[in-house]
Amino acid sequence: MSTFKGQERALRADRIGTPGLLLSVLAASAPLMVVAGVMATTYQVMGIVGQPLLFVILGVVMALFSVGYAEMSRHVHNAGAFYAYIARGLGGTVGAGASFVALASYSTLQCGIYGMFGFEVSGLLERHFSVSVAWWIPGLLAVAVTGVLGALKIDLNAKVLGVLLCIEVAMIVVFDTAFAAQPGPQGLSLHAFDPATLGGAGLGTTLCFAVTAFVGFEQAPVYAEETSRPGTVVARVMFLCVGIVAVFFALSSWLIGVATGPDHVVATAGEHGPGLIFALTEPRLGTVFTDVLHLFFVTGIFASMLSFHNVVARYAFAMGREGLLPAPLGRTAKASGAPALGSLLQTVIALLVVTVFAATDDKPTGDPTAPVLELFTWAGNVGAIGVILLMATASVAVIAFFVRRGAGRAQAVRLLCAGLAALALLIVLGYGVTDFDVLVAAERGSVLTWLLPSLIGIAAVIGLVHGRVLRARRPGVHARIGLGNEAFQLDKAAGAATPAPASPKEN
Repeated sequence: MSTFKGQERALRADRIGTPGLLLSVLAASAPLMVVAGVMATTYQVMGIVGQPLLFVILGVVMALFSVGYAEMSRHVHNAGAFYAYIARGLGGTVGAGASFVALASYSTLQCGIYGMFGFEVSGLLERHFSVSVAWWIPGLLAVAVTGVLGALKIDLNAKVLGVLLCIEVAMIVVFDTAFAAQPGPQGLSLHAFDPATLGGAGLGTTLCFAVTAFVGFEQAPVYAEETSRPGTVVARVMFLCVGIVAVFFALSSWLIGVATGPDHVVATAGEHGPGLIFALTEPRLGTVFTDVLHLFFVTGIFASMLSFHNVVARYAFAMGREGLLPAPLGRTAKASGAPALGSLLQTVIALLVVTVFAATDDKPTGDPTAPVLELFTWAGNVGAIGVILLMATASVAVIAFFVRRGAGRAQAVRLLCAGLAALALLIVLGYGVTDFDVLVAAERGSVLTWLLPSLIGIAAVIGLVHGRVLRARRPGVHARIGLGNEAFQLDKAAGAATPAPASPKEN
């Protein structure tokens, strides 16, 4: 295998098994951040009482998506999962476009979380120690710690993420149980699962918010090269993750409504905002539990940051290995087998983003309208739009891949599932783009409503142009897009005398 100054062109295999991969992927879903942050905000802003039912519906959509996506993972093992699948189905040029969209989407998602982390840590320091610290100080410290962990062995990262995730889940189970034991005035009402509760102008935007809660499970194939049995482990983890997230979030969302009463959940969320969960736990479980919950809310945010950081680093590695980014990014550190330079790239990007928002923060510490929350809201929704686009495109690519291979009746069900998933995801994407002003709390007609989503379009155009240039000037490199380590293994077996297999024929 080729080496370069102690670095290799393949991720280290057998680093992570089913439990470690499941914990790493679930950590990106940030259960406590979703329950305490996203759900409360969705009730407050959108006023849709049937939020629990939406999690059930979207769980079905994500399961449909996973059917084809999981089958694809058995045929393609590549750290650049989304763009590799798209390249193998729709051609190298489209795959190049998808690679830049994936890099931009996950990078913005990760950078946005630093804003929320810094804001929450500064709030805790002020509340418990009367120490006033600007949000960007803990934000920058988190950038440094995440960067160090991201360059270490993935099995060590999985242990860190696993411990934090288990604590998060335990805390949620405790207060969910308390809500069920001490319900609001309407008792254990199932009203939130009535389809009639989904009516209202905010339905489309609520769908987008709910989809972001699922973001993370699709990352499982990114670690395929680092598992011992990728064909089995990756598919298993994806289905487990979708099932766990759908049930867990539907249940928690329902119990929030139970705690207040379905008829009062929107008004109560409007009164307390993001502090809804804490306002509901304190009278039931006491001040000490609520303070501890605040602490682990912060550690949960950190776990999500680390998980997204690892994904970005692996996308950068895969793109560097295939010539879509500078070649040094496509090599791993010999000691850890981790994509150290890819990790460094994301650390530098995060450092720049946090620094820019810190420099423009001329508002008082703790001001809820400060750039810190703008960073979280803007980046989070831009990234979510990009991931939804990738999922829809990947579903189409799955169909093309198997049809090109002469898929028969054995694949008919999988192709149907992929088609239904693509249609559903495109509908959600349409809502997300048209209602983007609501997603980022901007005025109708604001420049943000087209400027921010256009960042994903710009990334796609850059990637597509780059792919076309590679096809014209470096066809050998273009032919490798989506092949990953497979191309280098073929070259090695052939003594580098024969070219790698061509990617699917393009028009």
